[in-house]
Amino acid sequence: MYKSISLIIFSLLFVLITNNLSAKDIPGYAYGESNLETAPYTLKDLQLLKTTVLFTEDDAKWLRKSRKVLEPHAEEILDTWYGFVGSHPHLIYYFSNKKGEADANYLARVRARFIQWVYDTADANYDQDWLNYQYEIAKRHHHIGKNKIDDVQSVDHIHFRYVVALLYPVTATLKPFLERSEYSPEEVNAMHQAWVKSVLMQTILWSHPYINANEF
Repeated sequence: MYKSISLIIFSLLFVLITNNLSAKDIPGYAYGESNLETAPYTLKDLQLLKTTVLFTEDDAKWLRKSRKVLEPHAEEILDTWYGFVGSHPHLIYYFSNKKGEADANYLARVRARFIQWVYDTADANYDQDWLNYQYEIAKRHHHIGKNKIDDVQSVDHIHFRYVVALLYPVTATLKPFLERSEYSPEEVNAMHQAWVKSVLMQTILWSHPYINANEF
């Protein structure tokens, strides 16, 4: 059976490895780097995707407002998400070594990028650099790129069903943190809906390597 790691260990590892790191110093974080592969989808494709999921400039505004709400709770948010993954052997499996043991270093490196992903999502900056990094994230879930950036010996592929399925627990568990603010219930709901739409768009973009050519 695959072993999970306690939230206390997650937190300690995060503090030890990421303390005082700026975004550019986060292990494996490559947003905006010129050597990233150009995304196979375009800004026009992204605009059409926004239209399809009903993502508007108001949603972008609420995402940006959410950053100040969420940033003070970033570590607790990651504790919640890692606690969920760690409590399910079929999910922690994807961060396990060949012996079936959760790889603490791998989890800590991913956690640092995961926190930065919260900030990047809240910044709602949908430019070409953002689009290219979505494709980089996509490849890191798929066997064409998984494990490479962290140089780990883990399972080499995250099954597509879980890439999609995790959209719900990630966004559902975020709402209580959004409620820790002076915003009204209606405004909190607007922030939360913006998050759901943005994570949905990102999940769709991350699906590209899993889809047959000319079917995406």
